[in-house]
Amino acid sequence: MVMPRPRLARAAVALALYLHHLVSAIEVPLDSNIQSELPQPPTITKQSVKDYIVDPRDNIFIECEAKGNPVPTFSWTRNGKFFNVAKDPKVSMRRRSGTLVIDFHSGGRPEDYEGEYQCFARNDYGTALSSKIHLQVSKSPLWPKEKVDVIEVDEGAPLSLQCNPPPGLPSPVIFWMSSSMEPIHQDKRVSQGQNGDLYFSNVLLQDAQTDYSCNARFHFTHTIQQKNPYTLKVKTTRGITETTPSFMYPYGTSSSQMVLRGVDLLLECIASGVPAPDIMWYKKGGELPAGKTKLENFNKALRISNVSEEDSGEYFCLASNKMGSIRHTISVRVKAAPYWLDEPQNLILAPGEDGRLVCRANGNPKPTIQWLVNGEPIEASPPNPSREVAGDTIVFRDTQIGSSAVYQCNASNEHGYLLANAFVSVLDVPPRILAPRNQLIKVIQYNRTRLDCPFFGSPIPTLRWFKNGQGNTLDGGNYKAHENGSLEMNMARKEDQGIYTCVATNILGKAEAQVRLEVKDPTRIVRGPEDQVVKRGSMPRLHCRIKHDPTLKLTVTWLKDDAPLYIGNRMKKEDDGLTIFGVAEKDQGDYTCIASTELDKDSAKAYLTVLAVPANRLRDLPKERPDRPRDLELTDLAERSVRLTWIPGDDNNSPITDYIVQFEEDRFQPGTWHNHSSYPGSVNSAVLSLSPYVNYQFRVIAVNDVGSSLPSMPSERYQTNGARPEINPTGVQGAGTQRNNMEITWTPLNATQAYGPNLRYIVRWRRRDPRGSWYNETVKTPRHVVWNTPIYVPYEIKVQAENDFGRAPEPDTVIGYSGEDLPSSPRYLRIRQPNLETINLEWDQPEHPNGVLTGYNLRYQAFNGSKSGRILVENLSPNQTRFTLQRTDPISRYRFFLRARTQVGDGEAIVEESPALLNEATPTPAYTKNHVDIATQGWFIGLMCAIALLVLILLIVCFIKRSRGGKYPVRDNKDEHLNPEDKNVEDGSFDYSDEDNKPLPNSQTSLDGTIKQQESDDSLVDYGEGGEGQFNEDGSFIGQYTVKKDKEETEGNESSEATSPVNAIYSLA
Repeated sequence: MVMPRPRLARAAVALALYLHHLVSAIEVPLDSNIQSELPQPPTITKQSVKDYIVDPRDNIFIECEAKGNPVPTFSWTRNGKFFNVAKDPKVSMRRRSGTLVIDFHSGGRPEDYEGEYQCFARNDYGTALSSKIHLQVSKSPLWPKEKVDVIEVDEGAPLSLQCNPPPGLPSPVIFWMSSSMEPIHQDKRVSQGQNGDLYFSNVLLQDAQTDYSCNARFHFTHTIQQKNPYTLKVKTTRGITETTPSFMYPYGTSSSQMVLRGVDLLLECIASGVPAPDIMWYKKGGELPAGKTKLENFNKALRISNVSEEDSGEYFCLASNKMGSIRHTISVRVKAAPYWLDEPQNLILAPGEDGRLVCRANGNPKPTIQWLVNGEPIEASPPNPSREVAGDTIVFRDTQIGSSAVYQCNASNEHGYLLANAFVSVLDVPPRILAPRNQLIKVIQYNRTRLDCPFFGSPIPTLRWFKNGQGNTLDGGNYKAHENGSLEMNMARKEDQGIYTCVATNILGKAEAQVRLEVKDPTRIVRGPEDQVVKRGSMPRLHCRIKHDPTLKLTVTWLKDDAPLYIGNRMKKEDDGLTIFGVAEKDQGDYTCIASTELDKDSAKAYLTVLAVPANRLRDLPKERPDRPRDLELTDLAERSVRLTWIPGDDNNSPITDYIVQFEEDRFQPGTWHNHSSYPGSVNSAVLSLSPYVNYQFRVIAVNDVGSSLPSMPSERYQTNGARPEINPTGVQGAGTQRNNMEITWTPLNATQAYGPNLRYIVRWRRRDPRGSWYNETVKTPRHVVWNTPIYVPYEIKVQAENDFGRAPEPDTVIGYSGEDLPSSPRYLRIRQPNLETINLEWDQPEHPNGVLTGYNLRYQAFNGSKSGRILVENLSPNQTRFTLQRTDPISRYRFFLRARTQVGDGEAIVEESPALLNEATPTPAYTKNHVDIATQGWFIGLMCAIALLVLILLIVCFIKRSRGGKYPVRDNKDEHLNPEDKNVEDGSFDYSDEDNKPLPNSQTSLDGTIKQQESDDSLVDYGEGGEGQFNEDGSFIGQYTVKKDKEETEGNESSEATSPVNAIYSLA
């Protein structure tokens, strides 16, 4: 629809131009028939952005589309010279469009097409220009190869790791990770600067536990380039010296920064010191810009969004710790690329009319204005006596057919430029009515209505309305004529029915159209359903008698408890009501009758109560509910109270037990009734307590044993004055929904607690540290999210209500916590084996829980050499730090994996193994990660092998001698004679094979059956290793056992048997 101007005579237009008023442009209607007939210079409708970066993997599309009549043709320039599209086989232009398509499917380098492009759209009435489009191909270069040396730094010293990413287009996103692709944890001590470097305010020993790699993510190619990692070596000292803050970036005590209007300003201060300093921001001579500032990167960065000239000035950051403070001043200068004050608009004029194009722009420095016509400087265009250029304005006087053209305004300074096209089209078009012919408008009596008659013409036609062919123009009284051609009636009456004619006239002719108006009767329910109390099984009828306009189609629908009613075979819907056959308890509820037509509707509601009692007791029940109270009156009006008085209705044979007073207010929930208070049935007046800033309206409901009456008619309204809130929100709590945030929520105030307009909430929070700074945000919704928080730290939170009258009292402080993360591993895991059947585990909580511990996950696995059993899992409570494992066998060792758990998940595991047993009968001491397993030492293994070999040799010797039945010559070296009863006394030998093993005199039998000499500490090993003892050729052992008897006597008892190879080996041993 066209928005035409009021009628202007040529003299009036000239006078308006003389007084420097702008003649409004006329938009050509979208009606295709009109557009196909009217000439129109070109208008650029779509173009690519000025700085156009493309993906080198895709074809290039440089957009340029325009409309006009005739349809425009297109051409391009590249780097200021004509670009011949037809000569390059890779370049084509879309049909009926100026969009360039550069196709690389058959090869080619996108870099060859970089440059500055400009589109020209031409037809017979002028030339429109696009902006100059700077085409660049995205680049994601590789990181230059470099050798990164190990960085050595003293503990407590500051450190910065430089990133220096390759210059990509657009600039890459920088982030730091370890070589295992774990993100580097950042806080106020360790953080990444805006230049991509990683800054350490002070280095701790734990910083050397990982390496540091700078990563660059490129937008178009979605690739990540990784720099060679830094390895950090921290030299420890006996104690870290606390130091005052010092700025790592920017350097010195002052710096300056220039920013363009409309973009975001980012100021940054990074300081070193022990302990890590806190950063605070200030502006000299005033407050930080309200509503547009945000602290980032642990308060090290201040972001001011959408900068304007008022944001110029000096800002300073204050870095402080307990050792002192230091400040850095940043002088901010705001410059501005050109921006529009008055952008030139298309101008459609009739022959002989006057008009003007205005191009006003501002910037810093102030931009220069250059006019072009059809793409050429206006100074070089053919002279036009009807056109006068006066700086930022072109004035047209007495324009004629053939003066149509497209004018360009270029506003530029050192920071950028603006280019706008505005055509001047001189048309002589007789009036045309754009609405359909012979419209029919229907309206309900006494409702507001509007008759539309859109039109177009040049010069702009004058539109008038007539009724039933009468000569008087309709405007004023019940009628109001609008500039867009519409005729509005405030209240349609029966006598307003008829045929209305709109007539559009200019010097070239006139056009008219007719609209017929019909005024219909409203739809009304003259008898609606009434509340009823019926017994089960009866047949109630709900009335719904309707009066409506007979020319309109009527539709009647029923609702039960505000949901569509299913009309089954137990119900009958009639023209004037609804009958329910055999009513049951499930039929009890609210019934609503809705009568509607295409223009309006009406509804009525009643409640049906079903009593499940025998029929013979029905006569003993109260007949009806009480009648509604009436004649409500407000008296004793005060700031916070009012007296309400009413006249009770008939109790209908059941005494009224209660009165319920309800109120409705029209600001927060208009049309919704709320219970205010209740009173005994013996009173008919009450003093009501009121809240500030509520426009009250009251009604009363009477209650007896049967039920409630209909509500009374509403009282008159009573408006209370506003005040500041007296209470603050309840249910304030803060909890993290992600690892780096804290969501603050609360229960909002309701309509009677707001006490004034524009209710809002001041949310304040700070780290739970008396020295910490409070941050605040004013919101209107009961929720605020604080981002970039450390992991699971306590915050002090306050939420205060405020309206236009003031603030509520100071709120209480609530403790909330930021988001949780995975916990670190437990501090230690100790393993004890008190016996061969059990293993006892003991551990301590993680050093960094990163949240509320919800338990521990213990996984363990038996193993014996290369063989492993299945993994078993135990889920333990968060306060449990001990666990006893019943061993399934005494030989296998166990490997244990212990993790702590928060609501985020399981953290890092600590892994330990049970030690190997030295002696299965001897309990092992506690085993921790720092103990040495003796069973794995080389010297111990060698010693055990030697002992085993020696024992094996002795066993073989004994076995051989026993199997041969050899006799050992024995001489008592303590002057003790053999028992004369022994059968072998005569030959002086002892038969070892035929007799049971008997102990010698003065010897004792050990527990394992071996024979030991009394009071002798000599072991078998001692005998074997002594220089005096040796084996005979027959394997008998002679030495200390004979207490150094003469060798001759010993050698005289050698066995007469031949020496076997085995005995020879024993002799050598």
